[in-house]
Amino acid sequence: MANIIVAFPKAEDAKNIRNILNRNGFRVVAICTTGAQALNCMEGLSEGIVVCGYRFADMRYGELQEYLPDGFEMLLIASERHWGEASGDNLVCIGMPLKLHDLIDTLTMMEEALLGRRRKRRAQPKIRDEGEQAVIARAKEVLMERNHMTETEAHRYVQKCSMDSGTNMVETAHMILDIMKQ
Repeated sequence: MANIIVAFPKAEDAKNIRNILNRNGFRVVAICTTGAQALNCMEGLSEGIVVCGYRFADMRYGELQEYLPDGFEMLLIASERHWGEASGDNLVCIGMPLKLHDLIDTLTMMEEALLGRRRKRRAQPKIRDEGEQAVIARAKEVLMERNHMTETEAHRYVQKCSMDSGTNMVETAHMILDIMKQ
């Protein structure tokens, strides 16, 4: 489920949109009345969707879009005449007057796209620096020497211990080295 921030210059509009989204199963983490508030709310989040109007007291949506952190997308709710500065991969627009099913369907589509990108990022292998690779290699060497394992068996052992303990392989390798020193 994506983090959704609702940002409109009128607090009443933001609350109405939040209520609609909550009733339809979305998780609204914050409502804001300025662009600065919206950006502040994004700081603690890794990804999400900002549902907003085209103008705030402190900035327009184009400026807010420029400052969006990686992992965030914007759903602009405005009349088509305000879409002039709209561009970018992280922006989707819905026209006014707002239709409930358009809002829900569009947010559902955006949320599924975010979840797909998250799965894709997780599926990519983690790139380790030389120091981390050396620690893992040293732990495997110790296992091979003391337990007469092959390199493949030692790697699988470190990998399995990592999964069982819920730690990454580098932390597990450090633990193995610490235990084997004793």
